[in-house]
Amino acid sequence: MKEKLSRKLQLSFIRVHVLYHASKAPFYGVWMLEELSSHGYDFGPSTIYPLLKEMTFAKILSVENKVIDGKQRKYYSITNAGKELLTISIHQVKQLLLEIKENNDEKTI
Repeated sequence: MKEKLSRKLQLSFIRVHVLYHASKAPFYGVWMLEELSSHGYDFGPSTIYPLLKEMTFAKILSVENKVIDGKQRKYYSITNAGKELLTISIHQVKQLLLEIKENNDEKTI
């Protein structure tokens, strides 16, 4: 149960991470896997691709097929709805971090 809840929490952070990078530049799935791995996330293609599909279906990401160096890739970009959601999410994350910082003591962290 604890592991399942931890995974759900991490997936929420990953969604924000995906939106953030999509707001900076289009990316493809393997690049995002490597980016997330560099931050300590341990997820594979069976997690990231359904997540990207879900976010595309929700219209917070758009997808464009491109052929680069002979390889076909799906590039994901943020939509206007995704930008709005990212703005809200960043505000919420900042508020949480401020609260954690203000109340940081040995008992809570």
